[in-house]
Amino acid sequence: MIQRIQSIFLFLIAAAMGVTLANPIWEKPGSKPGEEAELTSLQYAYEQGVTTFVTPLWYLGGLLVIIAVIALVAIFQYKKRLLQMGLCAVNAILLTASMGVILYNVLINGKSYGNPADQGSFLTGFWSIVVALVLNALANRFIRRDEKLVRESNRIR
Repeated sequence: MIQRIQSIFLFLIAAAMGVTLANPIWEKPGSKPGEEAELTSLQYAYEQGVTTFVTPLWYLGGLLVIIAVIALVAIFQYKKRLLQMGLCAVNAILLTASMGVILYNVLINGKSYGNPADQGSFLTGFWSIVVALVLNALANRFIRRDEKLVRESNRIR
């Protein structure tokens, strides 16, 4: 049913992706006051002097939207628990891929900006992806528990 705990977890995954899309993921101060590098779900932007350089990351934003859509679709697959588990597995892979894209941009692009010893700071957008990973694992666990309960009840009949 839709009101099961895994449905709440799946909805919270979609909400976490919305938070990631709306908030910055990472930032790092530049070598001069007022300069800053920032990573959002749609772009990596940094300032050098009066010039601002922007690298679009549309694929990261698209990946986050796909994760949210898969989580919302999985909510309504409550009668097909095996499909629901498969969708959660796909979401886990996509969440890991989005973390890889973020860490690649932070470690490769961000290291060359400003002070190389300073790695910058992760913001709300990053931590909401981490929360989504945990929620996805919890949703998958409760879906498996429901499937086990149904199989046991069928065995008794």
